[in-house]
Amino acid sequence: MKTRSIAAGVLALSLFAGAANAMTVQEFLTTANAIPQNPTALLRSDTRRLMAEFRTAVRTVRAEQTQAKAAGRQPATCMPDKVGFSPNAILGHFNAVPQSRRNISVTQAVREWMAHDYPCA
Repeated sequence: MKTRSIAAGVLALSLFAGAANAMTVQEFLTTANAIPQNPTALLRSDTRRLMAEFRTAVRTVRAEQTQAKAAGRQPATCMPDKVGFSPNAILGHFNAVPQSRRNISVTQAVREWMAHDYPCA
């Protein structure tokens, strides 16, 4: 039981720390727009940073879905096990976020996107 509470505390702290450093949609788009659209883009550290940010956001949303199901609650999203994302789809969805809302985190944008595309019926 003590191990569970320690693990829960560590998880809560890591989520809080992650939220404090969360990249906004505007920051994501600004960085993405500065990356050349050619094969060398994959060699850039900015590209890898954006990929890691997006991957973390998807994992967070998926973990929230799993936790809600485990707790017997209706999850906000019902993402299938395999969801593919192309760079164009990501940028298209993020560019569709109104300018006035681009201060939301990448995780929140992914959460809203997945809730729209994969709602729980």
